[in-house]
Amino acid sequence: MKIPEILLVESQHKPGSLAKILQVISEFGLLVENLDAVRRDQDKTVWEITLEMDEDAYVNVGEKISALPNARLLGRSDRVFTRHQGGKIKTVSKLPIDNLQMLRDIYTPGVARVCLAIKDNPELANQYTARQQTVAIVTNGTAVLGLGDIGPVAGLPVMEGKAALLARLADLSGVPILLNEKDPEKIIEAVAAIAPSFGAIQLEDIRAPECFRIEAALRERLDIPVLHDDQHGTAVVSLAALLSATRRVGRRLRDSVVGQIGLGAAGIGISRLLMAYGVRDVIGADLNPNARAMLESMGGRTAELPDLMKQADIVVATTGVKGLIKPEMVREGQLILALSNPDPEIEPTTALAHGAAFAADGKSINNVLGFPGLFKGALDAGATEINDAMLFAAAETLALIAPESELVPDALNLEVHKAVAEAVAFAARHGSAQFDDEPPEDDTDAGEE
Repeated sequence: MKIPEILLVESQHKPGSLAKILQVISEFGLLVENLDAVRRDQDKTVWEITLEMDEDAYVNVGEKISALPNARLLGRSDRVFTRHQGGKIKTVSKLPIDNLQMLRDIYTPGVARVCLAIKDNPELANQYTARQQTVAIVTNGTAVLGLGDIGPVAGLPVMEGKAALLARLADLSGVPILLNEKDPEKIIEAVAAIAPSFGAIQLEDIRAPECFRIEAALRERLDIPVLHDDQHGTAVVSLAALLSATRRVGRRLRDSVVGQIGLGAAGIGISRLLMAYGVRDVIGADLNPNARAMLESMGGRTAELPDLMKQADIVVATTGVKGLIKPEMVREGQLILALSNPDPEIEPTTALAHGAAFAADGKSINNVLGFPGLFKGALDAGATEINDAMLFAAAETLALIAPESELVPDALNLEVHKAVAEAVAFAARHGSAQFDDEPPEDDTDAGEE
């Protein structure tokens, strides 16, 4: 697992000082993820240097830097933990409660009128409460990131992160819900019981195969959108990246052979969405026979990893196994998305060096591009579900607005999430015709299929 090591280093403010520090880092074979000048005092500069290193191959680069005549290690910054101090989210009032009349209006006695109005017409809750802008982020902590079953409380920082992103990128309120429960039936009952508080349900970091049963049951039972982000959010962004990549290399996605390595929640979600989109040949590899059987029941086929790599034009990996794809397995011209975080199945630079036409990892192809706009669009449209037309609309929008040099757009660009939300809302109301995925140079008959 890769970890950030953040050093605070003081150097002399003269030519070559920083270069010598970076040379030491280079000698250890480490990558500089970020470099900031924290302050400058006359003849000295304090740098914050973020390094990326393997946890199991940790080296104390700080000692070597301190040995330089022009530098001094001041300490290690724990910026990540500092930013989590006290949590990342809070609930605030939208109204200034600064006089007695306001108190009476929003609380007793005035609030009783609104309660009675909603009692007579429950639909008014969408207008006079925050429910239609509030998403429950539900986890039992059984499949958190690439960390596995670490429990719901240990998964809370992820849920808070999701809530913060919903607030920032889609102006929605996300509420983390932690369930100390692994029985799928009890989880279904618990979520159904709290559902009246929310406009939508985001299932998060729940392990396969239980996640499939939980999502299917809740989608059938509830009249609000339910989305398992590990399946559908990841699938949307993966589809967007593949639409961009195939067009750039002059291929047609629907005619490509796609190999999906890893058939957990993300892998099954990606495979299902690709087949629904019209990809005719999806091959899956997984050690779990039940996972392979699930893909086959959906219309895909299975193979061992070496055979999959030989047959696939496009490879998507979601296994959580660092270095699973060996460089010699890469075929000339393949498109490879190694999406496991924090460590991919193969580094993009390695895949490209061994002949891949395109390669990317989960740092750039991240489901944060999908779920904010999906929920915002669904809630704005008053949708009761998030269907394939809405997922296609999100993916196609991301592909269309991606910069020429990137597979997907910038995840922090608010206009991107606004565009996704608008496309999703339109699809929710009217359905969505898929655009044709012909390469640009052959796109003389572009339109609906």
